[in-house]
Amino acid sequence: MAHLRSRHRLALAVPVVLSLTASLGFLPGVASAAPLSTPAATTADGPNLSYVVNTTTDHRTIASVKRAIEAAGGSVVIAYEQIGVIVVHSANPDFGRQIRTARGVQSAGATRTSPLKAAGTTDEGAAQVLSAAEAAKVTKSADAGQEPLEADQWDLRAIGADKAAAINPGSKKVTVAVIDVGVDDTHPDIAPNFSASQSANCVGGKPDTTYGSWRPADADHYHGTHVAGEIAAARNGVGVAGVAPGVKVSGITVAEPDSTQLFFPESVVCAFVFAADHGVEITNNSYYVDPWLYNCLDDPDQKAIVDAVNRAQLYAQRKGTLNVAAAGNSNDDLDSNALTDASSPDDSTATTRTVDPHKCFDIPTQLPGVVTVSSTGVKGAKSYFSSYGDGVIDVAAPGGDRYQIPDTPSQNGRILSTMPNNQYAYLQGTSMATPHVAGVAALLKSKYPWATPAQLQLLLKVQADNPGCPAEPYDGNGDGVVDATCVGGKRVNGFYGAGIVNALRAVK
Repeated sequence: MAHLRSRHRLALAVPVVLSLTASLGFLPGVASAAPLSTPAATTADGPNLSYVVNTTTDHRTIASVKRAIEAAGGSVVIAYEQIGVIVVHSANPDFGRQIRTARGVQSAGATRTSPLKAAGTTDEGAAQVLSAAEAAKVTKSADAGQEPLEADQWDLRAIGADKAAAINPGSKKVTVAVIDVGVDDTHPDIAPNFSASQSANCVGGKPDTTYGSWRPADADHYHGTHVAGEIAAARNGVGVAGVAPGVKVSGITVAEPDSTQLFFPESVVCAFVFAADHGVEITNNSYYVDPWLYNCLDDPDQKAIVDAVNRAQLYAQRKGTLNVAAAGNSNDDLDSNALTDASSPDDSTATTRTVDPHKCFDIPTQLPGVVTVSSTGVKGAKSYFSSYGDGVIDVAAPGGDRYQIPDTPSQNGRILSTMPNNQYAYLQGTSMATPHVAGVAALLKSKYPWATPAQLQLLLKVQADNPGCPAEPYDGNGDGVVDATCVGGKRVNGFYGAGIVNALRAVK
């Protein structure tokens, strides 16, 4: 499946994003080989699981598939007819096999391996909350015109975002949706730029737009609030500043409200469709879709997950939405022949397996047209945790690195941003790099409002600064062991893609 990555790159140069359906064999003809019978009704009882059933967008076919779902012991939660994805619950342990034999079904599979209950984020390590004493120390170092905590935001200066804000902070007509664990829109740095009308709770696969539904379940669900602040924290004399402090930010919650904070496929499908239908220009995806770190096409459940999520994100692209996603924190070479996945499935008992990242995909980051982001530290080097891969990484951005120490008041190499309950904290991860790219993309969309997602991705690459592969063997944590190998040249390589994004160039 090496051609998948080439299609991922080609999508940048043409206005129409190439569909993954052809690459993966999810063509209508695939379903024609299945028996034309409707699955027999079943009364077998088992764990109540969630499924995605993928079909065509033809109304008659969808109606026929819905009848087949009912006959196989399933109940429809919601049907996204515009992309042919139906979210289903069923306690029939044989539901997946039975529904795959129904006429019109192109792929179908379970989206989890454990029963439904009444973390797949890409941050690395625990949050370090900024104390009042530490905040006072940082504030004393702020220069005139800076936000109180901006002296600790080495990441803004690394990509020229502090200078870019003086030229063009971004347009209120541009919204970045944070698809995540929830966003605390009451935070004083987020409230001025928050768009409630473009926010929802998609947990379970069906959008809930009740006011406040997008907020995190509790203070431990802080990831989305941190990401939102990195993108669009207002320059209002409070706390920190975002990369694009003039644009809007919204929250679409997809993480389970319990301590697992898992991101299941049906919730992510809902989020992409909701964002697209509500005029969102850019989505930030700092996570991978659970329960599989890598979804392998030779497994019918995992294949159905890839199909469903890809349909949703391609729909968003067709509606004008650019999707930006984190490459992951496993220090995996996504262009290698084999990787070890010891964490899947993460909703039940994980087993160790060897996967080929050309056939088993980290989604949404490896889907066509999605901007795949690697992370860098203050020295501009790849973060020790960041995954990489020649032909896979599109661009890089500051995501923090505790081994790369900045000359700031705190000397903390992580990224400082907003947290629930009006707090601030340091985090690191490709989760933190991705919102920097989403912020720069928002600045570009503000300057070029008619740019398509493919054109925006190309602009991101054109304005990026590429340091090239390191001259010395890469030792991210300084223990004397080579941790990764960079492949490629000065223009494009596996560590940085086309380079580290540059906000100042974006607005000039």
